[in-house]
Amino acid sequence: MSTRETKDRLELLQGTLDLLILRTLIFGSQHGQGIARAIQQTSDEELLVEHGALYPALQRLEERGWISAKWGLSANNRKARFYSLTSAGRKQLVQETTKWNRLTAAIGRILEAEEG
Repeated sequence: MSTRETKDRLELLQGTLDLLILRTLIFGSQHGQGIARAIQQTSDEELLVEHGALYPALQRLEERGWISAKWGLSANNRKARFYSLTSAGRKQLVQETTKWNRLTAAIGRILEAEEG
């Protein structure tokens, strides 16, 4: 597994972090660092989630009722908040995924359009 330099990583588009967090939690509850690591690994090291963006996003998602949190112990026996997807979060994930697919398809059509 190669680690890309920070300057070569892709920047997250505004609004995509919520979708990525919800998608990551579909596989089960996870603490913040685990969520960030899962996004990084699943993206083949292309995406790096900064803590300054992750924790406000987790708080926002919890306030909206899309995720819930409870305290537990991490694999290295440290106290950590574990986040889980709620039923409202599952519904939101479906909606956000649909919107994302529509957006990327529309952008793809524009990028592939022939001149003239």
